Amino acid sequence: MFSLLIFYLKNFYFAPAKIHNYWLLSMAIITFMSDYGTKDHYVAAVKAKILSINPSINIVDISHNIKPYDIAHASYVLKSVFRDFPKGTVHLYAVDTIGQKGSRYICAKLEDHFFVGNDNGLCSLISEKEPDMISELFSAKQDGKTFPAKDVLAKAAAMIASGSNMNDVGKFTKDVERKVARKFRATKKQISGNVIHIDHYGNLVTNIEEEVFQIISKNRKYTVQFAREKLTEINGLCNEAEDGDCFVIFNSNGYLEIGINKGNASELLGLKYDSPVNIFFEGE
Repeated sequence: MFSLLIFYLKNFYFAPAKIHNYWLLSMAIITFMSDYGTKDHYVAAVKAKILSINPSINIVDISHNIKPYDIAHASYVLKSVFRDFPKGTVHLYAVDTIGQKGSRYICAKLEDHFFVGNDNGLCSLISEKEPDMISELFSAKQDGKTFPAKDVLAKAAAMIASGSNMNDVGKFTKDVERKVARKFRATKKQISGNVIHIDHYGNLVTNIEEEVFQIISKNRKYTVQFAREKLTEINGLCNEAEDGDCFVIFNSNGYLEIGINKGNASELLGLKYDSPVNIFFEGE
C-alpha cells in the first residue's frame, strides 16, 4: 500500500512540477559565434560538448565566419542580434579564444542575457551598460586546455542554460578587460564617422547613428561624402539606386550604411575598416 502511495506521488502529484521544469530546460537557448569557419570539426566539437551535458538545449549559430582574432568584427555581429533573442539566452563567443598568455574566461550577465567567452573586452563593445555580474570561469587556468571553447566555455554555457547559477561555474569578479568603441564626432555643421563593419555583400556600415543625424539635420540640405563620392540623398531602400550606383541608407540597426546596388562597395570604392565618412550640413 505504501509503495502505491509513493508511485502516485511521484507520477501524478508532482507531475506538473516535472513537466514545468522539463519545459523550461527544453526552451533553453545557447547562441554560438566563433572565428572557426566551417571547414574543420571545431564547431561540431563545441556543440557536442554542450549536448553531452544537456541534449535538450537549443543551439543557434550566429556566425562562424568572424575574421580570425577580430574582436571588432565579432562585437558588431553580436551587438546587432543578441537583443533579438529571449532574455536569459546564453551567448557563447569563441573568438581569439587562446588569447594572450594568462588570458581568462568569463561569464557575464548583461541586459538579462549571459555571455560566455574570453575576457577580451567584447562585452564592453556590445553594450554601454555595465554587466550586473561577472564570474571568472573555473578551470580556465589549468594547463593542457588546448581547446578552451570545448573544455571550458561549452561546459559553463551548458550549465548556465540548464539553470545553474553563475557562482556554480566561476568565481565572482569585477576585474575584467574593457575596450572603448570608435565614436563619431558631431557639430552643428558636420558628422564625422568611420566604417566599422563590411558585410558579406561589401556594404560599408559606419558608426554614424540615425538618431544623431535626425537631431542635427533639422531638415537642412546635406552632403554625404566618402572616397571620391558625394551624395545628397539618403535612400529608404538600397534598390532605390540603379544597378551599379551608390546608395546610402540607415540600416535596421540605425547605422549609416553605404553600398553599391548589385556591387561590392568596399572593393569598388577602395574603402575598408576605419575609412572616414562625413556628412556636411548647409546653413545653421
